[in-house]
Amino acid sequence: MNALVELSDAHVVHKARSGGLFTRDKVYALTGADLTIAPGETVGVVGESGCGKSTLAKVLVGVQRPTAGTVAFRGRDLWTMTPGERRTAVGAGTGMIFQDPSTALNRRLPVRQILRDPLDVHERGTKRERDDRVRELMSLVGLPRALTDALPGQLSGGQRQRVAIARALALDPDLVVADEPTSALDVSVRAQILNLLLDLKERLGLALVFVSHDIQTVRRMSDRVITMYLGRIVEEAPAADVTDGSRHPYTRALFSATPGLLDPIDPIPLVGPVPSATRPPSGCPFRTRCWKANEVCAQAMPEFSATSHPEHRYRCHHPVEEGEATRDLVRQSHHSREP
Repeated sequence: MNALVELSDAHVVHKARSGGLFTRDKVYALTGADLTIAPGETVGVVGESGCGKSTLAKVLVGVQRPTAGTVAFRGRDLWTMTPGERRTAVGAGTGMIFQDPSTALNRRLPVRQILRDPLDVHERGTKRERDDRVRELMSLVGLPRALTDALPGQLSGGQRQRVAIARALALDPDLVVADEPTSALDVSVRAQILNLLLDLKERLGLALVFVSHDIQTVRRMSDRVITMYLGRIVEEAPAADVTDGSRHPYTRALFSATPGLLDPIDPIPLVGPVPSATRPPSGCPFRTRCWKANEVCAQAMPEFSATSHPEHRYRCHHPVEEGEATRDLVRQSHHSREP
C-alpha cells in the first residue's frame, strides 16, 4: 500500500536566545526522524513533555518545514512543491486538531463561520453547498444545530473541541493529526472526545496520528505506537505489543508508570530530568537516565534493530530481552541504582 505521508531523515533545529545578546543556542527539536503513515491507520506518539511530539506533528502536516530531510505527501516532496501546490495538498489532504480549543478557535467568529472558512479559502462548492457542508459537519461531530451562531466563548470545552474536530474534517482530509486533543478537557469529557475520534476514523477511513502523554489511551486507540525521546524516535511497535513486548527501556518505563489495575506494579523510576534539547548527551540521549547504560551508550546512537515482528523496531545498545516481564525490570532498575 502506498504511503500517505513519509518522513525521511527529518531534522528540525530552532535557534533560541541564550545568555548573550548576540548568541543563540540551537535547539534540536527533531533529529533524524523516519516515519511512514499508511492510509487508514492510527499511529500513536508518546513521550514526556519536550520530547519532540508536537514538532513531529507539525512536520507531518506541513506546518513546520524541516531543517533537513524530506516530507513526502502521497509520494511528492512537500517542500519542493510551489507554495500554491503545497497549500492545496496540505490544506485539503490533512487536518490538525490542537491541544487547547479555546486558543485554536477565533473567539470573534460564530461556529458557522469557523467551519465555513476552510471551504471558502479552498473555494469548495457553491454558497449553498458550503452551508450544507457546515450543517453536515456539525451533525458529524454531534453538535446541535442551535449552536450554529454561537461564539466559542459560549460553548463548553468539549463543544469547542468538537468544533475544532469538525473544522479539521471540513475538506474531507485523508490524514488528521491530533496533538494532545483531550489534555485541556475535563476528565468526564475526554472519553467522549476520544470515542468520537475513533468513530470518525472508522466512518471516514481516516489515517490518524494521535499525540499524547496519556500512555494507556494511546495504546487503546492506536494500531502502532511511536516512542520519542529528546527529539528522536527510539521505538516503533504494534500497539498490542507495546506494554509487555516493547524492547526499549524508555518505552517500558513509560508504560510501567500507568499499569493495568488488575496487575499493578511499581513503576520503573526515571531518575533525573530530561536533558536539555540545546545540549543533548552524546550517543544515546536516554543514557543519562537509563539503568542499563554503560560507556558504549555514550559513544554512539544505536541504529534501528528489527525484531521478529516486521513492524517492530528500536534503537538501543542494551534492549530489554524478548519476553522479559516489566516486573523483573523494576527489580533490575532498583538494584542497579543501589549504592
